[in-house]
Amino acid sequence: MKILSSRCFWRPLPVLALAGMLVMPSAPYAEPAKSGVTIVAFGDSLTAGYLLQPSESFAAQLQMALEAKGHKVEVVNAGVSGDTTAGGLDRLAWTLQPGADAVILELGANDALRGNDPAKARANLDKILNMITANGIPVLIAGMKAPGNWGLDYTKAFDSIFPDLAAKYKLPLYPFFLEGVALDPAFVMTDGLHPTAKGVAEIVKRILPEAEALVARAQSKKAAAKN
Repeated sequence: MKILSSRCFWRPLPVLALAGMLVMPSAPYAEPAKSGVTIVAFGDSLTAGYLLQPSESFAAQLQMALEAKGHKVEVVNAGVSGDTTAGGLDRLAWTLQPGADAVILELGANDALRGNDPAKARANLDKILNMITANGIPVLIAGMKAPGNWGLDYTKAFDSIFPDLAAKYKLPLYPFFLEGVALDPAFVMTDGLHPTAKGVAEIVKRILPEAEALVARAQSKKAAAKN
């Protein structure tokens, strides 16, 4: 590894508190793997592993879980704490080149926490997905849900982004990245938001079937390219 399904899953958080919670060094770009599949985990602090050891991050734990299932993979940690959908769009091209075989896209939490316009977040994610799929790279969308701070209209507009884009691009969707983890004190840090190492392990356990399907799609693409 390179370096609740509830409608309102976060407790309302003071906006000023977010700046201190949500910056880590820029993630490395994906170098071509000699063999196997290179998955780029492209996201924010939830992917990066805020306050965790590198070996405890989502990318590291997912790679170990996939390897335990017999898959030859490298999962690149392309998570940047504090990143929004706009920031992700800005760094996408250099992050992916030249060796990504597949992408897990996990962005949007910071847009929602800051109350950013859902229409702009949708447009940014649309552009990100268009760029990735234009290169024929398989994608798994890891969805996010809005906190309760901004009202029902905001929640409806934000939460619909991920299923709508998954349908538009005919991509698989893991509906909520923090499913089974959000707000559970057994799985989140004292900030009530970021998963602990145990929380990340729970995320990996739940998303693993979709990640295995992503590996299979990437392998098929690589095999077809050789023929």
